Amino acid sequence: MNNATISYVKKHCTLFKMKNLVLAFITLLIPLFGFNQNIGAGVSGLYNFQSESSGVGARVNVFPNSRISLIPQFSYYSIFLGTISEWTLGLGVEAKVIRTNQLNFYLLAHSGYNHWINASSSPLEGATTSNWNLEGGGGITTNGCLRPFIEQRYNFKFQESHLQVGLVYIFGCNNDERNINRKVSCPAYN
Repeated sequence: MNNATISYVKKHCTLFKMKNLVLAFITLLIPLFGFNQNIGAGVSGLYNFQSESSGVGARVNVFPNSRISLIPQFSYYSIFLGTISEWTLGLGVEAKVIRTNQLNFYLLAHSGYNHWINASSSPLEGATTSNWNLEGGGGITTNGCLRPFIEQRYNFKFQESHLQVGLVYIFGCNNDERNINRKVSCPAYN
């Protein structure tokens, strides 16, 4: 086999492993929490300002109506959408700091394993394929069953910032129950 064929096979094997890892992760996680507004799932588009690269993401939101949520996430940047080719699998913690009837403003921390596929072509000193990331940031989301969100994050290791815009669907949600901050009174005393 020539080098181009070997490179092609390695790239597609990495994508196959990545896809299977994400599917196994989601399959194992979802049954643990049930579907009565305790879990949501969604997708996002990503843009990295320093590398001028675009990517896609998938996430699960565990306890989306609580003040603290756990967010397992996967993201992938393609060389076809910028200069970087990498994927990251990690876990975020979202702390809602301002909650209104319509919106939540939150702070987040995220840690994850990063596989930088084209690290060898980087001009950065010490660029490696396997990395651990730590990110911090903030975002805003709605309280409905289908929740659009926007996040800004900063990666401390690579000293870069990226924006995420996406949608999360909350399982078991209906429009009558979407307002999580309303006061509920007993009908006998109204």
